[in-house]
Amino acid sequence: MKVLNYFDSDRKEHWLNEIKRGDWGAAAFLYELLSKGTFFDATGEKSKVLLLTDGDELISFCTYAEKDDIQPTDLTPWMGFVYTFPEHRGHHYVGLLMEEIERLAREEGISEVFISTNHIGLYEKYGCEFKAEMKDMNGELSRVYVKKIKI
Repeated sequence: MKVLNYFDSDRKEHWLNEIKRGDWGAAAFLYELLSKGTFFDATGEKSKVLLLTDGDELISFCTYAEKDDIQPTDLTPWMGFVYTFPEHRGHHYVGLLMEEIERLAREEGISEVFISTNHIGLYEKYGCEFKAEMKDMNGELSRVYVKKIKI
């Protein structure tokens, strides 16, 4: 398995079609942002889409972004759009993406990464701590977690 940055790939169309297979509204939204070229407008110019791949198959993906669905806020960066395809769940693949995000954050001298979610019990497995409930862009409450990064 390998983690790729979508924007560094010479096979963007292939990976875009793989993202489109996701059966989750946020996956469809990510597909729309990427296909329309508005991803950086929504997430910030330094943002990345990380793909956990096994050959030509997309296993899991997420973003490492300046902005996510909690806005406005001074909190940054965010791990967002976290998705593992159903046939690959239960193998802790999110942990491999989290390791890559930790590596990127360390390189940038960043000591905290934030996650907005309604899941309880998932991110705690990877050392994330509940920070607060905050309103997302739709005005709905979301749980915000923080992952402390040792730099």
